[in-house]
This record gives sequence, structure tokens and C-alpha cells, in this order.
Amino acid sequence: MSSVKTITLAISGASGARYGLRLLECLLQAKQKVYLVVSPAAKAVFQLEENIEITEDYFKKNYEYAASQLHCFSEKQWTAPIASGSGISDAMVVCPCSSSTLAAIAHGLSDNLLERAADVTIKEKKPLILVHRETPLSVIHLQNMLSLAKMGVTIMPASPGFYQKPEEVADLIDFMVARVLDHLGIPQTLLPPWGKGE
Repeated sequence: MSSVKTITLAISGASGARYGLRLLECLLQAKQKVYLVVSPAAKAVFQLEENIEITEDYFKKNYEYAASQLHCFSEKQWTAPIASGSGISDAMVVCPCSSSTLAAIAHGLSDNLLERAADVTIKEKKPLILVHRETPLSVIHLQNMLSLAKMGVTIMPASPGFYQKPEEVADLIDFMVARVLDHLGIPQTLLPPWGKGE
């Protein structure tokens, strides 16, 4: 059994709000500690795609977790631990990751806590996973991805597979969440390793 990790989960304004919510749910179920940052644009997407208002109360009502597990920070909360290398988490995931967030991280901008946390994660050489959600990709997107990949950032497009024979949207969401958890080294039962399924 793996030890408890501290994971920064940032949700940006890309389409695919369910990816972020499902990942959060799985991290909490796995008893991991989560630092959560939800951008203003992401909150608008949650309203549009899921018809929900994202607040700390929403998580308290819809998820089961210990009080010490989940810590929510606003976009301008510069005193958050993840704004400094001395308080950075074990790993960070931006899920979903918009193209504007991808660009800001690639160019070292730190205009908000999400971008600052990613910048610190890179400089402290901690794992950073960007679940990019956009298509098609322009040369700008690809160049930004290449720059980040050269820094050791994992670019994981929200591109679920179909070999597990998905029957509903939730199965496609779980495919991507499973891949993220695998890269974080957190055990999961959402998707069996290749060759070990039924």
C-alpha cells in the first residue's frame, strides 16, 4: 500500500469538467491529501456543462473525506503552500488543462495561483501532468507542449481509449482518470493494466 501523497489538483476552464471532478473523487477515496485550485473560468464551465456551482460546500455535501484531506485555495491566495517551493506538493495535475493555461505554464507566467503552483512544481522538479482538452491543435499548442515536455512535464491529452469497451461517458472519464492515477503512482481499480483485463 502506497503512502499518502499530497497532490495539487488544478481545474482550469477547458471543457471536460467531469475529468477534474472524477479525479478529485478518486484521490479522496484513495485517502490522498489534495490541494485544490479551481479557476474562475472553470467555475463557469461547471455551470455550463454540469449545472453545478463549485464551492467548498459542494464538496462537503457530495464527497466523503477527512477534513485534513482537502484544502481549497482561491486563484489569488498567494499564501497557499503551493505558491512556494518550501510548501509544494508531491505532484501536480491540471485536469482539464486549457490551451491558455498550457501557454502560461510553458512561458513561466505566474499571474494566479494555478500558474504559480505549476511554475514552482517545474522548478522543484516534481511531477506535473497536464490533461489538455482541445482539438485540433495549432502549431502554437504543439510548440508549447514540446517546450513543456522538454522540461519533464507529462502532456496527457484527454483522449480515452476504447479497448475496454466503454458503455457510457463515465467509462471514458474513468479511462483518463486511471491513466493519471497510474502516473501519480496511486493504486486504482478503474482500468486494468493492458493484458490483464477480462
